[in-house]
Formats: sequence, structure tokens, C-alpha cells
Amino acid sequence: MKINYKLQDRFDLAVFIPMLLLICFGLLAIYSSTLNLPNARGDFYKQIVFVIVSAVLFLAAYSLPHQTIKMIVIPFYSMSLFFLVAVLAIGKTIYGAKSWFGIGGFGFQPSELAKAGTILMLAYWLTYKNRDINNMKDLTVALGIGFIPIFLILLEPDMGTAIVFALITLVMVFWSGISLFGIFVVLSPGFVIFSSVFGTIPLIGSLLLVIAALFFFKRDLFNSVTVFVINLSSGFFFDFVFKILKPHQQKRIESFLDPLADPLGSGYNALQAKVAIGSGGLYGKGFLHGNQTQLRFIPKQWTDFIYSVIGEEFGFLGSVTVVILFAIIFIRLLNIASLAKDKFSVLIVVGVLTLLFSHFALNIGMDLGITPVIGLPLPFLSYGGSSLMVNMLLMGLVLNIYRNRKLHT
Repeated sequence: MKINYKLQDRFDLAVFIPMLLLICFGLLAIYSSTLNLPNARGDFYKQIVFVIVSAVLFLAAYSLPHQTIKMIVIPFYSMSLFFLVAVLAIGKTIYGAKSWFGIGGFGFQPSELAKAGTILMLAYWLTYKNRDINNMKDLTVALGIGFIPIFLILLEPDMGTAIVFALITLVMVFWSGISLFGIFVVLSPGFVIFSSVFGTIPLIGSLLLVIAALFFFKRDLFNSVTVFVINLSSGFFFDFVFKILKPHQQKRIESFLDPLADPLGSGYNALQAKVAIGSGGLYGKGFLHGNQTQLRFIPKQWTDFIYSVIGEEFGFLGSVTVVILFAIIFIRLLNIASLAKDKFSVLIVVGVLTLLFSHFALNIGMDLGITPVIGLPLPFLSYGGSSLMVNMLLMGLVLNIYRNRKLHT
């Protein structure tokens, strides 16, 4: 019992064990969905290599001295931005987005590395020399740290990843202690953009709500006009982004607004995923016995739609088990954030939690047809080395913070 207590005191098994189980679930689902595909069979073995490399990165991050983490933040963030620029020039185009480097038989996605870089840089900036997030200058720089990679990622274009970066930035800024008016300034443009998706009348309604809120806050004329102009500009942002997206990406958004508009085209994967999950019943059809999976109704099912493999072959119980494992991780990350003594560590944990929860909610939402198909992997389960390695690296940092929680100042 003493040995177990000492281990738990320095290594949070309540985070590690669910993470390990999710990786095992993912390997089973990848094996099943690539079983009858000779051209994709190697992806299962590649994923095993990714797991091994990720484990090394996890241990390395877990072992880093706390001060070393702060020392590498700026170089790490700068390097991630460099790769985002480089991929636009020499990257490989996959599924209409120029977002990958091809390295032999493997691929590397710089935007995954940039997620870690942005989380670390935001945590560093927001805690360096007692920043005041309610100061317009400090707030602008914080938003810039998050939105520079968003701009570069939209050029690829990759709408789904850009959304995740926006969520990470907004949540970390919120957690740093921003005022109610600051929250309004940060969130209102997103509200206006979302309203514009549904047409002109919702857009006008959202702008009227912004005007009403400005009257409520009773700020000076300059600040009020500035905030309104930002929101007005945001109203045209969606239209601008929509036009630079590839045709198939535009169709995905249209299919989200009306899933039956193109059931054999852009809406096909989402509809088939719902069929697969629904057909699994309570206990599932059994490992390697899913009709939708084995008959390849969903292309590349082992990537973004891996949850539908679990739903079909392991049923409702398997699907709920995955959700419960994620819930345990999320709750434990909140607990670690509350235990950490310094704000830098707290913001890193909050950033990692936002990243994982965003992918979890948006990916499963894609499979259930309640969010657009925007090409986001399910953490720890979906095939892909870049995502798994970065997620494991970040989880190593989180457990590093847990290990040193009593030493931070």
C-alpha cells in the first residue's frame, strides 16, 4: 500500500490508465478497420511505431525540470510558426489542404506541433511579470499569439484545426482572469461570426445585441466604437473564409446545415457513421464483425470516424466506455489545475484540457451528426502520428506538473 501511495503521489495513475486504455481501444479499432484493406494494412503497424515514439516523448516531457519548460517556450513556439509557414511553401496537399510534410512513408502535420507551442506560449505570456489581461495591450498580444497560427492554418486551409486554436486561445485568456467586459470583447466577434452562418437576419440581430451590450457596459465612445467595428468586420469574416475554402470543404459546412442535401457526397460519411453507431446496439456486432466497417462503407474510417468503429463493433457499452475514460481524464486535469501552485502550470493544464475536450466534442459530434465534418482526429484513438505524439508530449507535461505540484512557486 505504501508503494502504491508513493507512486500515486508522483504519477497520476487516474490520468495515465484511462489514456493507456484509450490508446488500446484505438489500436483495436485501427486493426479492425484496415483488416480488409491491403493498401492501408500498414497503417496499423505505423500506429504501433507512433505509440512507441509517443511513449518516449511522454517520458521525456514528464522528466523535464520545471524551469527548463519555461526556457524552451519561445524557441518552441517560434519553431512551430516556422513549420506552419514552411508547409505552405513545400508541404504536401492531402484532402485539399496543404498541411503535411511527407517524410518517407510517414507524414508530419505542423499544426499539431503548433498546438503545443501555442499553449506553452500563451501560458508564458499571460504569467510573465504579472501581466494584466484586462490591459488592452496585453490582451491584444495574447490574442495575437493564438491568432497568428490561426491565420496561417486558414491559408492551408484547415477550418477544423483553426477552430481548435481559437477555443484554446479564448479559454486560456478567460482562465487568466479577464473581466466581464473583456470576456464580451473576446467572445462577441465569435458570436457574430456564428450568427452570420445562418444568414443576414441572424447577423443583424447579433449586431443589435452587441450594441445593447455596449450600452450596458457604458464604456467611453472610442472603446465602444472600436468594439462595434471589430464585430461588424467579424460579420463578413465567415463569408471571406468560406470563399477561400476548397469546394469539398464548403460542401461539408453546407451538409452540416442540411445533412440530407448531398447524402451521397459531402454528407455521406456523417450519415454512414450514424448508421454504423446505431447498428451496434447495446453490445455491438463483435470485434472484426461490423458490416459498415468490414465492408468499407466509410472511407478512411480509422482516422476521423474511428468512434463509429467502436460504436458498431463494441456497441453502446463500448461507446460509453470511451466517453467515460475521456471524462475521467478531463476531471483529473481540472483537479491537477487546482493543485498546481503557479499560474504558468495552471494555464498549461487548462490549455491541454481545452485541446483534448475540443477534439473529443467535435470529433464525436461529427460521428453523431451534430457538428460539421471538419477533419479532427479523436485524441489517443484515431490513426496519426502527429496528433498522438503531441498529445502524449502534452500529457507528459501535465503529469510533470502533477509530480512537482508541491514545489511550484
